[in-house]
Amino acid sequence: MRKADLGLLGPVSRLTLGGGGLGAIWGETSADEAVKTLHAAIDAGIDLIDTAPSYGNCEAVIASAFGGILPAGVRITTKCQLGEPDRGTAAAILEASLDASLAGMGLERVDVLFLHSNICEDDAVYAFGNEFRGRFATPWSLYVEEVIPAFEDLKRRGRIGAWGITGVGIPETIIRALSHEQRPDLVQVITNLMDSAGAIRRFAEPARPRDILAEAVARDVAVMGIRAVQAGALTSAIDRSLKDSHPEMADYHRAASYRALCAAEGLDAAMVAHRYALDMDGVATVVLGVKNRAELEQCLEAEAQGPLPTDLRDRIDALGLRQPAPT
Repeated sequence: MRKADLGLLGPVSRLTLGGGGLGAIWGETSADEAVKTLHAAIDAGIDLIDTAPSYGNCEAVIASAFGGILPAGVRITTKCQLGEPDRGTAAAILEASLDASLAGMGLERVDVLFLHSNICEDDAVYAFGNEFRGRFATPWSLYVEEVIPAFEDLKRRGRIGAWGITGVGIPETIIRALSHEQRPDLVQVITNLMDSAGAIRRFAEPARPRDILAEAVARDVAVMGIRAVQAGALTSAIDRSLKDSHPEMADYHRAASYRALCAAEGLDAAMVAHRYALDMDGVATVVLGVKNRAELEQCLEAEAQGPLPTDLRDRIDALGLRQPAPT
């Protein structure tokens, strides 16, 4: 397994094992298979695991697999969906979320704690679900005045090694956060060939993940790539039940030309999508959504094959699949 530098964490494996698959949010899996998948990932050289309280039972899988003692060199991230709490309470909420995650995994510290909320301007109005903004978005003033100091305090006390943001909020504000004088140590960025965040996108503006990626690189903020296969839309078949109106299913239908291109070349669509994401400039590691050892093995093979041939990448880009603004 090749490695790349991930900021304060130093060299990490090019693939990160995501907790979403382990926690069965990307389709059914058993606790036993999740534990075996986790061990198989470590044996293959993956040394970073990305978890969150919202990822089903992934924290229990970590506890079951390791019994509170991580294998040498393995690092863990977790997240807090802060939203917009009452002023003066953000630090306590972030630490309580961290405490709960640590207890759930049987650990004493994590290497990275991410703000899992969108970051938005104080007066932002979302195109979709704005009535629930307080649950999923953290306004800029709260982020600067309370969240950043709370993260830095947790770092100073050794409870976390670094902190980051999930860069799927309103693009201008995410870019602002990356250029702010107190920048995050890491950012998770959408890295798929469609530039699509699917169902987690709530704003009407173009998503601009490549601009966010470029800003992170320019500001020396380490990048973890997410959604390489766009929640299944860039695989041969979505393996969970979704309505045709669901954003992931809409992307799946829109990507028919991509699947046809892969089929014509005798290539697996998911493997190509992972190789595409791994090859994006500035992406240190790509988070996998695998839920079993078979899916893991496919991703390991994709990483081992290395970058896509330039002509194939150009043909993929020429399909015109990058995410347009919603109408």
